[in-house]
Amino acid sequence: MILFPAIDLVAGQVVRLRRGDRSQMDVYSEDPVAVARDFAARGASWIHVVDLSATFGEDEGALEKNRRALSAICEVEGISVDAGGGVRDVAAVERLVSCGVERIAIGTALVRDPDFAKAVARDYPEHVVADVAAKAGKVRVNGWREGEGLTADDLVGSLASLGFRHLVFTDVARDGMQTGIDVDGYRHIAEVAGFPVVASGGIASLADIRALADAGPDVIEGAITGRALYEGNFTLEEALAVAS
Repeated sequence: MILFPAIDLVAGQVVRLRRGDRSQMDVYSEDPVAVARDFAARGASWIHVVDLSATFGEDEGALEKNRRALSAICEVEGISVDAGGGVRDVAAVERLVSCGVERIAIGTALVRDPDFAKAVARDYPEHVVADVAAKAGKVRVNGWREGEGLTADDLVGSLASLGFRHLVFTDVARDGMQTGIDVDGYRHIAEVAGFPVVASGGIASLADIRALADAGPDVIEGAITGRALYEGNFTLEEALAVAS
């Protein structure tokens, strides 16, 4: 199982939100590149980066700081980068590919611009990843601030026909809350998708990581961990050992 330590960016700072709420933000570092280098030195092979400033439509100054940070993170030796946040046109996909991003998360556009989503899945099959967030079984979009009256099952069930073969699935109610994970929920989502899931939201302990790994590669491709790692619930070395 791939373990993705997370770097969420707001105006060049490493942050974590609670349930995606911009008003509930904790800042963990002013130097995201140093955080990425530390992750690499401690054994990580992947990093999950989210441009929250792009997601929330923040000002150009914040966007530029995040772009510079992401470009520098992509240059860290030994690290592959999975990135997303506000990717809603081909220009954004091309920019991320040119930066060296290996996986690019397509979220809101899956719902609001499925033609674009299908086109980039066709043209960038080795890069694009579906990014679905849900709360109480209903899809959330636009930084999780809005609903679309669409069930997670309906959207996830359409991904294969759009050309997607990788999926990050976030349980919004658990994200950033360290409440533990719902393995059965991810098992269900993987069954609906027809391919394994990268689990996101709620990891609080090594037991959560172990439970995801034990679900097997047909259910769980990877797991994203953020707040629990930053707040010292476990070390990255411990998490990587359990994931493998």
